[in-house]
Amino acid sequence: MEELLAKINEQLEAFKTNANLQLEKNNKAAGTRARKSSLELEKLLKEFRKVSLGETK
Repeated sequence: MEELLAKINEQLEAFKTNANLQLEKNNKAAGTRARKSSLELEKLLKEFRKVSLGETK
């Protein structure tokens, strides 16, 4: 679970960095990277939910 949380934090930081670049500097490539990070975050958060529910049972 610790490894999963580390991956989530890594993707979240990448998303924040790229989203800010898109917003502040109108960097279109950063927007693409931010969208890609958001999709990866979605997968990781679903996995977190599965693992979290499994550990509580």
